[in-house]
Order: sequence, then C-alpha cells, then structure tokens
Amino acid sequence: MNDQRPVVIVIFVFLIGLVLLIKLFMIQVMDDSFIKRAERNAIQRVVDHPYRGLVYDRTGKLLVYNNPIFDLMIVPKEFEVGDTTRFLELFQISKEHLIESYQAARKYSSVKPSTFIKQISTNEFARIQDFLIDYPGLFIMTRSVRSYPEPVASHALGYIGEISGRQLERDSSGYYVQGDYIGLSGMERFYEDQMRGEKGVKYKMVNVRGVDKGPFKEGEYDTASVAGHNINSSIDMDLQKYGEKLMMGKTGSVVAIEPKTGEILSMISAPFYDPNSLTGSEFGKSYSALNAMETKPLFNRPIMATYPPGSIFKIVQSLIGLQEGILTPETTFACNKSLVACHNHPSPVNLFGAIRNSCNPYYHQAFRQIINQEVSSNTYKDTEIGLNAWREQVLKFGLGGNLGVDMPNEKKGLVPNSAYYDHYYGNGRWKYSTIYSLSIGQGELLVTPLQMANLAAIFANKGYFYTPHLVRAIDGDKSQIPQEYLTKHEVGVDSHHFDMVQDAMVQALYGTAQRALMKDIEIAGKTGTAQNPHGEDHSVFIAFAPKDDPKIAIAVYVENAGWGGRAAASTASLMIEQYLRDSISRPALEEYVIAGKFMN
Repeated sequence: MNDQRPVVIVIFVFLIGLVLLIKLFMIQVMDDSFIKRAERNAIQRVVDHPYRGLVYDRTGKLLVYNNPIFDLMIVPKEFEVGDTTRFLELFQISKEHLIESYQAARKYSSVKPSTFIKQISTNEFARIQDFLIDYPGLFIMTRSVRSYPEPVASHALGYIGEISGRQLERDSSGYYVQGDYIGLSGMERFYEDQMRGEKGVKYKMVNVRGVDKGPFKEGEYDTASVAGHNINSSIDMDLQKYGEKLMMGKTGSVVAIEPKTGEILSMISAPFYDPNSLTGSEFGKSYSALNAMETKPLFNRPIMATYPPGSIFKIVQSLIGLQEGILTPETTFACNKSLVACHNHPSPVNLFGAIRNSCNPYYHQAFRQIINQEVSSNTYKDTEIGLNAWREQVLKFGLGGNLGVDMPNEKKGLVPNSAYYDHYYGNGRWKYSTIYSLSIGQGELLVTPLQMANLAAIFANKGYFYTPHLVRAIDGDKSQIPQEYLTKHEVGVDSHHFDMVQDAMVQALYGTAQRALMKDIEIAGKTGTAQNPHGEDHSVFIAFAPKDDPKIAIAVYVENAGWGGRAAASTASLMIEQYLRDSISRPALEEYVIAGKFMN
C-alpha cells in the first residue's frame, strides 16, 4: 500500500497539469475573449490632433477659428454589440450604416482604429458619452473643424475636408492617415504645411470595459501636439463685408490691392457662399448642393475666370507706345469709325484725349504703328515680328502668366503670340487686319480680375508691382512672409511716362465714369465694356486712389451689366470711399449698386 503512494502522487500531479494545459489551450487558442481583455487592459494609443492655425484680418479681427468636434472611432476586433436596436437608437444610425461602417473599418484594419461616425457635435457627444462604456471597441477622438465669425471671404480663405485616397497616395511627408483633414482650397490649401500643426500621441491605460484608467506610466511616453501657425492675412474684413454687400445677387469679381506692398485688401467672387456651410457633418451635402448650382458659387472668379480686358487695356497700349517712342503725348489720330466702332466725342484726339474719351479708332491706328514697324517688307512677316515683340512687353505687366498669388489654381489668361495665329490661320496667312481687335483689349486677349487689379497697382506705382498676396505675417512676424512677395517687379516703362497717363485717367472719370467721382478724393480710373457674344456686355473698371498717394488699387468686373461707367465704376468708387473714409457719403449711389438695375 505504501509502495503505491508515489505512483498516486505522480498521477495526481499529472492530471492537474493536464487540466491546466487544457485550460491554457482554451484560453489562448479557442477563446479570444481573453486576448481582447488583455489588449484592453494594456495600452491604447490615441493621436492628439493639433489645433489648426487661426486666421486674422489685417487689423487683427478673427476670420477663422476652430470648433471642437468628436469622431467615434472603432476597433473592429474589439467591437461588441448586445442589443442592436438600442445601439441604433442611441447613435441615431440605420442598420445599413452600422453594417457598412463596420465592414469598411474591418477592410481597413481589424486591430487599428478608424472612424465609425464622423464629426459628432458637442451636444451629441454629451448625449452619448455615458453609454460608450457599454460598447467595447468604441472610443472618442477629439478633432476640430473651422468656424467663421463673419460669413465672408469664402473663396480667399478656402475650406478644409477629409483627405482623399488619391491625396494619401501622393503624400510623401507621412503626416496624413485616412480620416485626416487637409486644406482643399484658398489659403487653407496654400498654407497647409504652416497651418496644420504637429500631431501628438498619448498612451493611456484602459480596463476591460474600455474605461480610461489614466496615462500609461504617468505620460512618460506621451508627446504633445503643436498648434499650427496663425496667419495674419492682408484682407480688410470691413471692406470685404461691404464689397460683398454691393455684389450680392450679381456675378463677377472685385479685387482691391494696396499698391505699395501688393497686399490684397479684398477679394470677392460673386456669387459667394457662407463658409460655415462647408464645415462639420453637413460638408458633403452642402458641397454637392453648391456644386450643382448653375451660378457656380464654388468657382473662384478673381483668379480662375478669364475675360477680355476691354478698354482698360488701352492704358497698357499707351505706355508701350510711349516707351518705344512710337507715341508721344501729342500723337494725334482722327476718330475714324470706319476702322472700328466708337461713341461720339471730339475728334481728332491726342493720346491724353484718347485715354480720356476711350477712343477705339485711335488705338486701332496706334497699335498698327506698334506692330508694323517695317522691319520686314513682307507685311505678314512684319506683323509676326511686331506681335512677338509687343507680346514680350505686355508680359512684363503681369499678363499672360501666373502672377504667383498665394492661392491654388490661378489661371494665366492669354496674350497670343505668332504661333497661336499660325495654328488657326496657317504660317504667313495672317496680318494686322486679323489681330487689330487686340488694340482695344478684345479678340483673343484674356485676363483674370486679379491681373486687372495688378494693372491698377502698376499704374498707381508708376511702373512696378509686388506680387499680389493674401499673407501679411505668420504668427505676427512679417519676416516669415515668402520672399517672392517682397520682390519688386519692374515693367520696363520709364516712370515719367505715367504722369500724363495718370492725369488722363483722372479726367477719364469726367468722360466715361462720372458716377465714380467723389468730393475730396481724386480717383484715377479707366472704364471698360468687354464684349460678350453670349448676352449683355460685361462692365469693367479699374482705378486707384488717392491719385498722388495711392492707398488702394481696385478692379471690378460685373458680368452682363453693360457699360463700365455704370456697375463697375460705381462699385469701385464706393469701395474706395469705404476703405479711405470708413463711411459712405453717397447713399443714393449705394442704393443704385445694391439694386443692380444697371441696364434700365
């Protein structure tokens, strides 16, 4: 009996060991609930998204700030739902949404968190937060969306949205992951790297129910997020608001620039939209609605729309002619309407009178002399040589190419060369009579409203410009402005030629833009009526003021509004007064512009 005792003990120990091995096998292989509990009892890595940089106007008024929102994140491997009906009611989603979101999350990763419900408001978060403990695999990640205290400058400021798959593929920085937000237009896109900030990471302990038990090792391994840089923009919010008030219900553009710096004071694309509509959970629905509108409110007209400049281009022609010695202030031509149509005015006129009265036949004859200088006895070849030489001079005025404004998708416009006409007519098969419409800013010539405003700045500065830009400082530091916005660009015309031109532009208001005249502020301007084969002509006006110490240069383009001396000149004059005086002394003119009955 005593001899059998060791055998019994060995068998007993063996059986106990076997039971433990079986139990361990069941835990580790057959039952993954232990793994889930172990994982949930370990460390949860949470990305700390930074606050995006704020945007201020030139006087320090807040244009863009951040609003906290909450994304409900899911880890599919840990996710459990008992009562599906209760879950759907709590989170106010359909069963289809639950299934689709869960499957999408699993496709992305079964163990990595991804977004389950996006952009939950503060009120909604307060309603659901106490119930999250009942659903393992779900947790909240705090983010922020943009908000706007004033619904202005939507095109200049731009908007942010969730990064697309294609953008993720192109991202070489490694910064972005699925679900991140990125600047998609305007300043938000151009200054994305400066405004996005740096992500941080927090490691926290959670129990089996997913309850936060505090930081892992007291936050020893945590890294804090770093907020993005604030942008001090050049926009004057009060001027922007007033301009949008004037352009309400119209189609067109207004761009105002401080001539001495190139800082953009106002950039209006009409029709515009409330930038608050492209934030939060309604972004997709709002974007689709805006994008479907026939009026194209998402289209950024100041930098993307191209139009014939019309008669404002006559100033450029005058300066090129003066610089080349082909024209002088005394050069005189008759207003020969058999060459090209014109309105009634005294004839003949010298260059001053041509600018003042916007004489089309004058520029038809002057442009011929600029183009056909008898370099070649072959009139076709002579026109080709002259056109290419003229084009090189025009390009110096910032036309026919990107100015380099700090916004994406800027269009170049068009200043045609000989190759352009060779393509359409054949080599040696076109001459001056083919291209004469360029003389008065028509034909194939195309400019953007931003380029028109830059022309006004060039005329104000007597021959130079700074690249138009929307940034004034970064974090209040002007030394952080990109160097290209501090570089002066000369147009190759001697400054003394601008004296007569400026005087003529002042007198032009008495001839074609009397509505723009203002007591005690001398405005130099030029009207244009750009021909539109699809309907009423477009109203164009550029100006700067005060004439002897310019503080503002402006271009206004109102589509289908007819004569430039009406809609465009009136709008520009009111905006000049608002900026220089911070008040309006001509309520009748203001009512006229707001009513928009320019064709009556």
